[in-house]
Amino acid sequence: MKLITTLQQSHEENPPLVLIHGLGSAATVFKPIIPALLKDFRVITVDLPGHGQSPFVKGFPMDPQSLGHAIFDSIKSNYGIESFHVAGNSLGGWIALEMAASQPDRILSVTGLAPAGLWLEPATSRSPSEARSYLLAKAFNPLIKTALRIKSLRKIGFETVSPRWQELSYETCYDASMAMTHCKGYFPAWDGMLNRRFDSHIPQRVPVTILFGDTDNTLPLDGSQERSLAPAQAKWLILDSCGHAPMWDHPEAVVRIIKEVTLK
Repeated sequence: MKLITTLQQSHEENPPLVLIHGLGSAATVFKPIIPALLKDFRVITVDLPGHGQSPFVKGFPMDPQSLGHAIFDSIKSNYGIESFHVAGNSLGGWIALEMAASQPDRILSVTGLAPAGLWLEPATSRSPSEARSYLLAKAFNPLIKTALRIKSLRKIGFETVSPRWQELSYETCYDASMAMTHCKGYFPAWDGMLNRRFDSHIPQRVPVTILFGDTDNTLPLDGSQERSLAPAQAKWLILDSCGHAPMWDHPEAVVRIIKEVTLK
């Protein structure tokens, strides 16, 4: 399956960096960090199947490994790029890890921004609270433009995602809400994570950095941040006053961290 990808304008000599979003999200989630990254990278954003601009094809495998293969194929087909740095958030972080494990010669480095899959006990069914977030976004769809300007309603949508939700821009909240509302691949991608965890091997030669926020309510410390599952060479970081979307809460720090792992 060919995914919708976007190569941001940058100097051709810059190394390629692929950004992969999480469940129910889209490439727009990385807007806060793309301008700064373009100074050093050719940034390529990806919309997963049934997310953002990529169509959902019934029957296409939606597990993290299969999604990683689809990204490899799409980047090569669209731009002729064989190898690249990769950074991913949540499900996107898990996919990035699987890509480095399956084709390490094509991955120059991995930055996992609150990556999923690092749990000892995989979920066997969907979480009611996460399903509620999707259904709430669908219900508010006709009123999103107005609702997001009301502090109490914006709090309902973003308080659990970011401890700094009051500082998030209207554009960030709007993009996230629209991505969730139109996400036909939400439940299929969710089902693709069930009964699975990241337990693949990434060779020592691939640099890996894993970053979590200290206030991640989506993938909390207790149960979803198991360091023993991370590659042995992984650098593990914790950001203060940070939730499940570090590129929202601390964009400058995230850019710096990506550069540290990629531009060595």
